[in-house]
Amino acid sequence: MTATQEPLQQDDVSDVTHSELHDAIIVGAGAAGVGVAIALSHAGVENFLLIDRKEVGSSFESWPDETRFITPSFPSNSIGMLDLNSIAVGVSPAFSMRVEHPTGSEFAKHLQDLASFFELPLQENTDVKSIEKKDGIFHVVTDEGTFISNNVIWAAGEYQYPQMRGFTGSELCRHTSTVPNYGQLEGDDFLIIGGYESGFDAAYHLAKRGCKVHLFDKESPWNEESSDPSVSLSTFSFERMRDPTFEENVKLFAQTPIRSVTLNDGIYEVTTADFQTFQSKQQPLLASGFDGSHRFVSDFFEQRDDGFPLLSDRDESTIVPGMFLAGPSVRHGSLIFCFIFKYRQRFGIVAEAIASSIGIPTDEFIDAYRSWGMYLDDLSCCGQECLTC
Repeated sequence: MTATQEPLQQDDVSDVTHSELHDAIIVGAGAAGVGVAIALSHAGVENFLLIDRKEVGSSFESWPDETRFITPSFPSNSIGMLDLNSIAVGVSPAFSMRVEHPTGSEFAKHLQDLASFFELPLQENTDVKSIEKKDGIFHVVTDEGTFISNNVIWAAGEYQYPQMRGFTGSELCRHTSTVPNYGQLEGDDFLIIGGYESGFDAAYHLAKRGCKVHLFDKESPWNEESSDPSVSLSTFSFERMRDPTFEENVKLFAQTPIRSVTLNDGIYEVTTADFQTFQSKQQPLLASGFDGSHRFVSDFFEQRDDGFPLLSDRDESTIVPGMFLAGPSVRHGSLIFCFIFKYRQRFGIVAEAIASSIGIPTDEFIDAYRSWGMYLDDLSCCGQECLTC
């Protein structure tokens, strides 16, 4: 198993082994990593480490400038409900930032402020190269040396790993996650492949510029009747669809898989499964989602039929004790925890498991987190819709 896309090179890794044995090491300092770190602290676990190959919130920092959270923030803590974009008990991005739909940069700053306020033990700008378990101890090998721990929480997220496959010529496209600013893209007509949130976000901002946009999706998320934003568009996106510039400039193609993309004499041609063709001088934008970092630790987990890790009821590996998962890759049955307001409900589960394993009483912690909707331990009564309310 490697935790980066590049193979481990011996010269890249310091031979220094940090001798302190941690109770937990968290890999990834995004929303999931910072959130579960705060939960650990609340549970009474003090000896842990939060590692990120860049800085806290760096994946949010890399969002396109115009992209905003689709879930609205409201400072509703006074009545015992968490802001949808909160990652910690008693914390509201809306209250601290005074913004309803934060940008990526704004949310990154929010995470950095939380890490500072809670005095989280950070190891930033440290690239994890591999993880091994020897004699019951995890050895997290990084370019800054090897750190050891009784438990590892994988919270490396997915935004840094865009999906670039699915049809012939997909490598000719530009993934939306690599666009720093839609206002700076040259051209006035665009072909967008993928009709979920990132595709609609790109289409909206380009349409506001007066660009003509053709958007293709193999399904039709804008026609889904489900209330679950894991499969249907958010209310935020439906609202933007009604903007006059969107209605005028964007043409939607539902149930339209892409067969291929080609480039000839500076012209990109997109061919659909039913052999329709569309051309543009601009590089097609690929809004196909992300692979997720869980594939880097696949050796530590049994695999579900859908490719996601199989987890215990504590979000722990079923084959390697002490290896936990936090973030958008968490799945239980048909339940999808891919948004902050979903996967944060499992932070307390992981924190309690680790705290209780080292003898820390957790009854008060469980009661507090359950009262805030941050300790979802009964999945038997929940359908997929249940987790979206």
